Amino acid sequence: MDRLTSLRVFREVVDAGSFAAAAERLAISAPMASKHVAQLEKTLGARLLNRSSRHLSLTEAGTTWYAQSSQALDLLDAAQASIGQRDEIPRGQLKVSAPVWCATPRFARLLAEYRERCPDVLVDMHLENRKVDLAADGYDLALRATHEPSPALIARPLCKVQFHLVAATALVKRVGTPAVPADLARLGAIVPSYVNIEGLSLKAAGGRQAPLRLAPVMRSDDTTLSLYAVRAGMGMAFLPEWLVDDDLAQGLLTRLVPDFTAPAVTLFAVYTSRQYMAPKLRSFIDFLAERLS
Repeated sequence: MDRLTSLRVFREVVDAGSFAAAAERLAISAPMASKHVAQLEKTLGARLLNRSSRHLSLTEAGTTWYAQSSQALDLLDAAQASIGQRDEIPRGQLKVSAPVWCATPRFARLLAEYRERCPDVLVDMHLENRKVDLAADGYDLALRATHEPSPALIARPLCKVQFHLVAATALVKRVGTPAVPADLARLGAIVPSYVNIEGLSLKAAGGRQAPLRLAPVMRSDDTTLSLYAVRAGMGMAFLPEWLVDDDLAQGLLTRLVPDFTAPAVTLFAVYTSRQYMAPKLRSFIDFLAERLS
């Protein structure tokens, strides 16, 4: 068997989470996918996958091999793309899912800049605070802010996004400025309906942690509505810096207990497969990585 093909099959099995799903993506049979991985294990003299009737997981050797072989394949794919698609112009409709908090002037300027660079691409942007099924819903790409992207998808880190705990300055003046996280209990909280607020904590310099106990006054799955509710003095909320930096600079909002922070999350570009990436997708991801890094 061709070893390069076996490498690609192994990576696809890991990314897809099953031999059957990988075989479907690669247009081969599931038994053939299994043979490729078995031949790879035989050549390496090490088991790469733990197999059961319902679950696959990487062994220690498999984890190391997956990371290093994926990097090698990415380099080969990039080299091939630079030759095979050198003269191909990005064009067509690009369907993208992104968090609601991307609806900012800053992100709009990025889209306008990308439009100037690739005028033949029509960006179809869908803003929603849910994890769409890229394949089932027909998305080319999703932008996701998370600590752990799905192992079933290809994820390219774009930038760090810090979330700030903020409240309207008028509300803080009325109820008093919280000095420590325990003082936050007297402020109501606007919380995302899709987030579990149990067990939250804030971290100070030096690693000291403090539990964060929120008293919800409203739940919402729309970050923009949450921002408006905070501005109206309804309560405090964790909101991304992209949304609140201008309000903080103008004094409309106040950062609460600024010596304590929540860990920043990473904004990833996630997509389903590295194979035969359309120029429109590759150009958009490369552009965001360049401008957001």
